[in-house]
Amino acid sequence: MPIATVNPANGETLKTYEAMGEEEIERRLQLAEATFRTYRTTTFDERARLLRKAADLLEEDQRDIARVLTTEMGKPIQQARAEAAKCAKAMRWYADHAEELLADEEPSDTDVKDSGASRVRVRYRPLGPVLAVMPWNFPLWQVVRFAAPALMAGNVGLLKHASNVPQTALYLEDLFHRAGFTEGCFQTLLIGSAAVDDILRDERVKAATLTGSEPAGRAVASTAGEMIKKTVLELGGSDPFVVMPSADIDRAAQVAVTARVQNTGQSCIAAKRFIVHTDVYDAFAERFAEGMKALKVGDPMAEDTEVGPLSSEQGLRDLEELVDDAVRGGADVLCGGERPDGPGWYYAPTILAGITREMRIHREEAFGPVATLYRAADLDEAVLIANDSPFGLSSNVWTRDEAEVDRFVRDLEAGSVYVNGMTASHPAFPFGGVKRSGYGRELSGHGIREFCNITTVWHGA
Repeated sequence: MPIATVNPANGETLKTYEAMGEEEIERRLQLAEATFRTYRTTTFDERARLLRKAADLLEEDQRDIARVLTTEMGKPIQQARAEAAKCAKAMRWYADHAEELLADEEPSDTDVKDSGASRVRVRYRPLGPVLAVMPWNFPLWQVVRFAAPALMAGNVGLLKHASNVPQTALYLEDLFHRAGFTEGCFQTLLIGSAAVDDILRDERVKAATLTGSEPAGRAVASTAGEMIKKTVLELGGSDPFVVMPSADIDRAAQVAVTARVQNTGQSCIAAKRFIVHTDVYDAFAERFAEGMKALKVGDPMAEDTEVGPLSSEQGLRDLEELVDDAVRGGADVLCGGERPDGPGWYYAPTILAGITREMRIHREEAFGPVATLYRAADLDEAVLIANDSPFGLSSNVWTRDEAEVDRFVRDLEAGSVYVNGMTASHPAFPFGGVKRSGYGRELSGHGIREFCNITTVWHGA
């Protein structure tokens, strides 16, 4: 895949970039290693000052960088500006909280005495250069939610971004440099996927984090495992959105539309499988379809656009194949089910009902504005359908019955359970999944500690 900016609204190639050669990659690896030796000794106050400056600059750049995001991967412009604002918020959150999150811990006096020590501390120390392999769908946020905690912990970052968002990748490197971070603290590697393996095998790279596809996750995890290096993986998701009879059906249907088509449906944590109790199925389906049909699909630069183009022609073909397979298998199309006329990689907001386990879309992630609708006879069947997926990233539950909430929280196989609301990430809350959605956690204290050497310091009596 070429490293290029291709406008998904019309298919026009705007800029292309040469991949970095071996000499430049080596220079950057040397710089990362050398910079870490010094940067790791900086104080939390110094790091926080730099990160707050980066947040200030990002806010100043918000409108301009939002247009870059929209041009490169088609995100509706209002959502692109919101993404930039969210990144600034996360930077400030880690600047404010990192020192507390990584403060030394002291075991109980009883355990210290029992070990024969006069004092015991648990200290969090940085690992070194961390390789981040990041996707195109949230091209600022995915990177910042790694970079902010990693830099505050004293690590340095090497970014291999998706090949279709090179301008965003270069902007991020420039942003941290302008904020005052030394050159080797955060570097963008303009490379193809084939170069990742050798970089991950390099002894100077101490760990890796990846957000992306299952195949990419397997490849990184396999190499990291061979090299005995820590990884965090956030892979696909096919999140259930369960609606029970006690729910506010109007509100649930309204939120369901947003939950499905955020980022044109190209989000791992977008709700994708809508599992509705039979008593309220018809009412929910009607309102859900009305909301999906009413969405404004169009130019992502327009302020009133709610659904833009998919990021690539291949992504559009993949989505069409999933829908066509389901329709051939007997699925009912409640709305959409086709690409609109005209240029660009657009697909109409779609709801498919009558899904069976034999259809590919039941097992595979639909990365676009396509929802699948299931009827459940009771809570037990709703849980069975929700868990009948290889993924386990997040989940959404709509009910006013606290006993039902307890059951869902206990039994749903997911990294998050959102009750009467849609999944959203926040810097204070851990984010990640189970099953084929990956392992490890980003954000919160859990995220900043993922790439730390948790060191026990024992003092004799």
